[in-house]
Amino acid sequence: MSEQKKAKEKFNVDNLIEQAVFGADSGAKEEASRQIKKAALDVGIFPASIQGLYEAAGKGLYHGITVPAINIRMITYHVARAIFRAAMKDNVGAFSFEIARSEIGYTKQSPAEYATCVLAAAVKEGFRGPVFIQGDHYQVRRAMYRENPAAELDDIKKLIKDSIEAGFYNIDIDASTLVDISKTDLSEQQEKNSQVTAEMTRFIRSIEPKGITVSVGGEIGEIGKGNSTVEDLRAFMDGYLRQLPKGIKGISKISVQTGTTHGGIVLPDGSIAKISIDFNTLKALSKVSREEYGLGGAVQHGASTLPDEAFDMFPKVETVEVHLATGFQNIVYDSTCFPKELLEQIHRYLDVNCKNERKEGETTEQFYYNTRKKAFGDFKKELWHLPEAIHRQIMQELEERFTLMFHKLNVKNTADLVKKYVK
Repeated sequence: MSEQKKAKEKFNVDNLIEQAVFGADSGAKEEASRQIKKAALDVGIFPASIQGLYEAAGKGLYHGITVPAINIRMITYHVARAIFRAAMKDNVGAFSFEIARSEIGYTKQSPAEYATCVLAAAVKEGFRGPVFIQGDHYQVRRAMYRENPAAELDDIKKLIKDSIEAGFYNIDIDASTLVDISKTDLSEQQEKNSQVTAEMTRFIRSIEPKGITVSVGGEIGEIGKGNSTVEDLRAFMDGYLRQLPKGIKGISKISVQTGTTHGGIVLPDGSIAKISIDFNTLKALSKVSREEYGLGGAVQHGASTLPDEAFDMFPKVETVEVHLATGFQNIVYDSTCFPKELLEQIHRYLDVNCKNERKEGETTEQFYYNTRKKAFGDFKKELWHLPEAIHRQIMQELEERFTLMFHKLNVKNTADLVKKYVK
């Protein structure tokens, strides 16, 4: 046996990622993760910041492209492989992987584990180039902030530090929960949001690796609440910029509310209600954010359950980024090949562990739909080790959906664009 073949057999990415995620010994897990990251770097796969691409958008150097930011809540290694396959088919470079603060908790995926799974998937599928990994909705919890502001912000700073060390070079700060609509003046409404986002930006700049400008996002409208306005945007940005020291690079994008809800609105029969999104508002917010503040544009959250025809509109109104999560989760759970026995186990788990989340008048279908994401952490091993044939079918369904999203968001053939602006 040749030395090259021996080395290849010794380095088995499937075995290493299994060890990195499920290994009983912390030292062995860390070693497996280290080997995966080294293998990725050795072949030209590296975590990167999307900052340069969004700065180019802010300067009007490209148009009509919306970057899909994909949250992976389950079987991350396998789903990431499907994403890379879809991307490589159409030469897609402008796409990112993300996980929210809340998702890190209920899916039981630390930033280090998440990043390792994504890089292992890139190695397995033969991807090359920058990989954008993002901390989504690093959100200030309103109740915790009111009780102890310093402790809540320290918790977020620790999460940011852990994330950057893991290779998350894109961080979305969400202090929109602190917007006070009881105030009549818009600047006063956005004051705490501006202040906290500026504080987190300063912190990120103080710890980001040398030579890397972490892409930071802000948010002006809490998703599921009233639609954002141009006046809200200006009030936030003016307050935010006043609190940034000279020479400190600010945010690269701004998340807004235009009518969506995270996960969609589920009807009593378990189907998803049709939502009307305000694309005119999204267009106006993107335009002002670019022309007046040099940002890449506005970001749309809660979009994965929208009808397919809506996705064609995002590039047309110059949305810089769109966040996608629940729709992919639904493909997994609703697949015809998803084991019925496992689904019943998950429902029993939800009945016990999420019973306090059941709302008055909510049907069983609505309850399961709204809470089933909470099962991913405790059923991580069962989902990871589904029979290969089931995995293959579900991943094929996901890959087809990722391909459709890439086409509709107009990110086909963006690998060269990314190479041009991302260093």
